[in-house]
Amino acid sequence: MLADDADGRSVLPRSRKTRAILAILALAAPRPVLRSQLTGLLWSRRGKEQAFASLRQAVHELQGALGAHGTRVLRVDRNHLSLHDTCIWVDVRVSAASVAPGSDSLRPFRAPLLEDLYGLDPAFDQWLLEERERTEQRLRSLEEATLATSDDIHIRIASAERLLRIDPMHEEAWRALIAGHLESGDDEAVRSAYSRYVAAFSRAGLLPAIELHAVSSIERYRVTNRSKAGLLAKGVKLAVMPTRNLSGAHRENPIPGLVDEVMAAVSRFRWISCIGDTDRERQDIDFFLDSAFQRSTTQIRLIIRLLDPHDSGAVFWASSFDRKAGDELSLQEQLAAEIAAQIDPELLLRYGERILATDLPEPTAFDLTMRAIPAIYRLEPIGFHAAGKSLAAATSLDPGNAAAHAWWAYWHLFLVGQAWAKDSKAATVRAGELAERAVTLDPGDARAITLVGHVRGFLHKRVEEALSLHGKALSLNPSLPLAWCFSGLANSYLGRHADAIEQIGRAQCLSPHDPHAFFFDMALMMPYYLRRDFAMAATLGRRAVELNPGFSSTYKGYLATLGQLGQEQEAARVRARLLALEPAFSVSNALQRSPMVQADDRALYADGLRRGGLREN
Repeated sequence: MLADDADGRSVLPRSRKTRAILAILALAAPRPVLRSQLTGLLWSRRGKEQAFASLRQAVHELQGALGAHGTRVLRVDRNHLSLHDTCIWVDVRVSAASVAPGSDSLRPFRAPLLEDLYGLDPAFDQWLLEERERTEQRLRSLEEATLATSDDIHIRIASAERLLRIDPMHEEAWRALIAGHLESGDDEAVRSAYSRYVAAFSRAGLLPAIELHAVSSIERYRVTNRSKAGLLAKGVKLAVMPTRNLSGAHRENPIPGLVDEVMAAVSRFRWISCIGDTDRERQDIDFFLDSAFQRSTTQIRLIIRLLDPHDSGAVFWASSFDRKAGDELSLQEQLAAEIAAQIDPELLLRYGERILATDLPEPTAFDLTMRAIPAIYRLEPIGFHAAGKSLAAATSLDPGNAAAHAWWAYWHLFLVGQAWAKDSKAATVRAGELAERAVTLDPGDARAITLVGHVRGFLHKRVEEALSLHGKALSLNPSLPLAWCFSGLANSYLGRHADAIEQIGRAQCLSPHDPHAFFFDMALMMPYYLRRDFAMAATLGRRAVELNPGFSSTYKGYLATLGQLGQEQEAARVRARLLALEPAFSVSNALQRSPMVQADDRALYADGLRRGGLREN
C-alpha cells in the first residue's frame, strides 16, 4: 500500500491497522463507513469498549499522518468515517469510463490487493479476500475490453501481461500476447511467451490449447494458430453505440461509462467481438447495440435495442431498465451485467437463424455450431437430432474449436435428460469427454467450464467438484445466467436449498426473458419443493410446462409437487404427459438418476412421485 500527497510525499500511517482503515475508507469513498464496522473488521476479538478505544487512537494517528490535508480529505463524526471522493485518487477504483484503452493508470497495481495488510484480523482477512475478488474482476474487465477494442499491438501486449499478473491461466491473454508478438515480428518474444504459457498450464495440470510443436517457422505457426485456435476471430462482431440522451440537453448523463462497461461485460462471452462506435465504419458489423437514457431527479430509465444491419437495421430485440439514481460505478456495473446476460442468447438465436437461412457451400466450424443452437433451445426432436449432426461435423472440421465441443456437450446433456439417447451410459461418458475437451482447449471459456461442472454434478454425481467449477465460471463471467443456474442446482443437490434459490433467482434477474427460462423455472422448482413450499413449486412447474411442454425434466418435479398437494386430476394429466415423453420412467428410475445427496431429499422426492401415481418400477 502506498499513499502520497500531491507533492509526492508519503502520508502512509506507520501502524498497519491504521493503514487498513485508510484502505477501507479509500475503497468505500465517498460512502461513509460505520465506526462499528471498522472495529468489527480490525478488532473483532476485543471487547466493545476496548475496540472503540483502539479505533479512536488509530483515527488520531491517521489525522496526524495526513497532516495539513486531514481536514480537507478526512470526514470524522460520531458514528462514521469517510474520505472526500473529489480529493483522492485510488488506483483500483478506476472505471472503464475513466481509463482509455492502453492507459498506464493501472501499471502501478500488482495483484494481490493489499498483500502487506493480510493477517491483521480474521474478519479483516475475509473482507480483504472479497475485495480482492471484486477488484480483480473490475481490472480484468478493463483489460479484456482493451484486448477486444485496441488496434495497437504494444497496447494489447501490455494489457495481456497485466491480465496474466491477475490470472496466469487467462487463455485469451496468452492468445493475445502470442498473437501480438507474432504481429510485431519478434520471433524470440513469441518463443518466450509460448514457453511461459506451456509452463503455466503444465503447473496447473492442463494441456495447452495452442500448439507450437513440429512447426518449422514462426510464419507456419501463425497459420496453424489461426486455424486451430482462432486467436484473431471470436465470432460475431457487435458494435456498441454511444448512449443517447432523450431527456433534453439540460440533463447530464448519469451513466457516462456505460458503453465501456457493456463492452467489457459482453467481451466475456468468448464468441462475441465487441467494438466501439469509432471503429464501426471500417468493420464488417454483424449487429449494433443501441442505448438511450431518460432521467428525472431520482429515476433513470435505460432503453436498449439490438439492430440487424443485414435486415435493413431492423430492431429484433429491445428492453428497458428502470433504476434509482445512485452510485455511478455500481449502477453501470449492474446494468452492464444484465445487458450482457440478456443479449447473449438473443444474438445466439438471431445469428443461428441467419446461418440456417443461408445456403453456405462450405460452412465453417463456427457456422455449423451456430446453426445448431436454435434447435438446442427449442428441444424439438427432429431439429435437435439434426443439431447433433451439425455439432459433430463442427468438431470434426475443427478439432481445436472449444465452443463446438462445449455446445456438443450441452447437446448430450439434453439427450440424456430427455431420455432420447439409445445408450444413456455412452452418452453420459461422451458428454463428459466433450466438456473436458472444451475446457482444455479454452480454460477461459466460462460456458464450457460450467458445462463441465453440470456434467459432473448431474450426470456423474460429483457434486462438490461441480460446485467448484461453477464458481470458477462465475469468476470468469458473472453475467452468465447458465452458470448461476447450474451452481444453484448443485447447491440444491447438496441440500443447500436457500443458496440454490438465491443463485437461480440471480440467473432469472440477469435474464428474465431468457430462451431457456423454462429451464430456470424447472431448476428453481426443486429447492422450493424440497423446502416443502409446494404452492410455489407448483406455480414454477406450471409456468415451466407452459414455456416448453416438451421438456421432460419439468414434469418430474411438477408431478411430485402435485402428489404432495393431493391434486389427483392434474397429477394424472402430468403423469400421462411425462410417460409419453419417457415411457420407462418410474420411482426407482428417478432415484437412480437423481444426483440429490441428502437422504431426506431423496425420500421426499420419491414420496411425491408415488403420491402422484407413478409406478414403483
